[in-house]
Amino acid sequence: MKKKYSYLLTIASLLVFFLFIHYAQTHFDAYVLRIMNVAAIYVILGVSLNLINGFTGQFSLGHAGFMAIGAYTSALLYMSPELKAVNFFMKPLIWPLNQIQIPFFPALLIGGVLAGLMGFLVGAPCLRVKGDYLAIVTYGFSEIIRVLFNNLQSVTNGPLGLKGLPTYTNLWWSWGWAIFTVFFIKRLVESSYGRALKAIRDDEEAAEAMGINLFFHKTLAFTVGAFFAGIAGGLLGSLVMTIDPNAFNIMLTFQIVLIVLLGGLGNITGTVITAVLITVLMEWLRIVESPMKIFGLRIQGIPGMRMLIFSVVLMIAVLFFRHGILGDREFSWEAVGRFLKRFSSSSKGEDQK
Repeated sequence: MKKKYSYLLTIASLLVFFLFIHYAQTHFDAYVLRIMNVAAIYVILGVSLNLINGFTGQFSLGHAGFMAIGAYTSALLYMSPELKAVNFFMKPLIWPLNQIQIPFFPALLIGGVLAGLMGFLVGAPCLRVKGDYLAIVTYGFSEIIRVLFNNLQSVTNGPLGLKGLPTYTNLWWSWGWAIFTVFFIKRLVESSYGRALKAIRDDEEAAEAMGINLFFHKTLAFTVGAFFAGIAGGLLGSLVMTIDPNAFNIMLTFQIVLIVLLGGLGNITGTVITAVLITVLMEWLRIVESPMKIFGLRIQGIPGMRMLIFSVVLMIAVLFFRHGILGDREFSWEAVGRFLKRFSSSSKGEDQK
């Protein structure tokens, strides 16, 4: 299929998708809208973590920390001074944060940039370690951020967190950023930088011998991944209207890693599909944590059962689907054309029989 037709099909699909977003935003109820927004945020998180873990071959567990930085930074910038005064009643917010208020979009960008800067600062020294040791170091960074935010009473309001945040996040914001994240990272991995990242993943020593700058490319992956994690954190804070340090714990990290592993390391299409499926399943499986009746027998719900089920799913994925649900197959209009052609040929064959 010619590239021109692929571009036209992509543009047409995006137009149809945005029409659907417009319809959903005006007609769907608040519960469904919330699930759709969370799904988009998980798409941003999964695809950005896949850039580090899947395309570069580094095993990072620091995404929750980057999210926390983006969420708090953007919230402190777009909250009104009056709302900040109500939140910080135990210890006043420091100057000039107590006076600043800027629109949502620049606040979101600044939160992402600060998270990206932290990604650079964390990624650079972490390059001296790799594999399991890198995972431990990045997880340690995430925990340091959480503990730090719990104790910075005059900046983050400590464990009380920030409440009553203005609700700016809607489907246009969340899915707009999700589509931009997918587009940006897809273009990045298809460029010369992306090929260098894949070369580092496949054989680091050979890549270095070929003249690839390991420091630049690894920190690039960390910085870009952390930037989008910060954006996702800002969107999540404005969606749920409250943030506290303990929301960015190991369970959140586990969910993001689960999305990446089930979707497939280095597979953007699989990550997007898995992010949506996991979000829907997380809501649907709430029934196992609530009291229920089965054949007249009343069974008490077990809190935390959802995460147990997800742990079992992760074990099955690691054992039987090591390359994710789609393997190395990515979505393309050429693949859709080949599938339709095969389907049409098989249908004609059956009709002739």
